[in-house]
Amino acid sequence: MTALVPLAEVTRGGQPESIHFGAVAVVNTRGELLYQAGDPDFRTFTRSTIKPFQALPFLHAGGPARFGYGSRDIALLCASHSGERMHTDTVQQMLRKAGCDEHHLRCGCHVPLRYTVEDRQPAAGEGFTQLHNNCSGKHAGFLAYCVQHDLPLDSYIDPAHPLQQAIKSQLAQVAGVAESAMRMGIDGCSAPNYALPLSRLAFAYARLAQADAEPVYGSVMGELFRAMTMHPELVSGTGRSDLAFMRSAPGDWVAKVGAEAVQVIGVRSAGLGIAVKIADGNSRALYPAVIAVLQQLGLLSNVDNTVLAPWVQPQLQNCRGMPVGEVRATVRLVKG
Repeated sequence: MTALVPLAEVTRGGQPESIHFGAVAVVNTRGELLYQAGDPDFRTFTRSTIKPFQALPFLHAGGPARFGYGSRDIALLCASHSGERMHTDTVQQMLRKAGCDEHHLRCGCHVPLRYTVEDRQPAAGEGFTQLHNNCSGKHAGFLAYCVQHDLPLDSYIDPAHPLQQAIKSQLAQVAGVAESAMRMGIDGCSAPNYALPLSRLAFAYARLAQADAEPVYGSVMGELFRAMTMHPELVSGTGRSDLAFMRSAPGDWVAKVGAEAVQVIGVRSAGLGIAVKIADGNSRALYPAVIAVLQQLGLLSNVDNTVLAPWVQPQLQNCRGMPVGEVRATVRLVKG
């Protein structure tokens, strides 16, 4: 089967102008492929979708109890947050509980994502720190693990660091792949990241969605699932897609987006993991495609007047605010 197929198109005056190709994999909790579009084993960098699994070593070692981390803190371990006050304050407290501060972070600094969501620029003279980095919660967890195990703090993002080796090993186990088959790259936050087949990424989320019922990682998966679904506003932020997905099915869907247009959703009630990748990395095509996949799986009916409505068929406007086109899904699932 062709590796990539059209998942969404952009129109102008009703005429298709651009086509976004990609792939989709839908698997069950046994890792069996149920549905696909394009190549379900298309290999893609996972980016921020693996954040829950990057927290596994910390949770396995009893890190939350050791440092007094509650569900809000665990949600931040998994977050690609918007740099809102609720995010930065929580990360700062996480660092403090571990005896660290902002200067220990190695994630770097960028303009908070909330400005992209709000389509505005920061005020003149407004400053930011590494706390505003969307990955700062994950990095706070990295540091806490190092403190707990008396490991070097300054090199915690080095692929050879014991923390990163532990993450690689446990990610491989959850996704059901050999460590040697996981191609490594460096993420935007400077931590190691891995490329996986879409079906294996979907499998990891099918397992995550089972929470305490997951046969191997039950207690840890339960903590992660509950934290993410209880506090989706911390996992993402105001006006963000993961918040919208998780609020559409509270306590059932666990969702995580990654840079370069990759989205994964675990569905507890259906025992499914869904992974979608837009090949050109353009997220404008990602959300209409994901919603269409959910609809075709019978998981989502009428989305009108819901929090997902803005992403179903986004309208495009020119510089004068005139409507000129739209983004609409073209994905068609077939049985695997």
